[in-house]
Amino acid sequence: MKYSVAWLSSAERELTTLWLDAADRNAISRAAHAIDRQLQQDAHLKGESRHGGRRILNELPLVVSFRADPTAAVVLVSQVWAARKPRK
Repeated sequence: MKYSVAWLSSAERELTTLWLDAADRNAISRAAHAIDRQLQQDAHLKGESRHGGRRILNELPLVVSFRADPTAAVVLVSQVWAARKPRK
């Protein structure tokens, strides 16, 4: 199923801040584009489910929280943050 992907303005601001602060801005851009591409197809199956119909998706170095509405074929990205580096 194809979905339209939209980002809340607060999520867009978070992404902008991450991009501005990043040592590798290209990695942030690539991850954001990959997230959009992934969520355009079968978003209701992507990532991991969370409480209240929310899902999270990892596309390093980013993680997003989103909701997919299969009836309307719309995905709304509500939050984005930097993935934590694994502990050694």
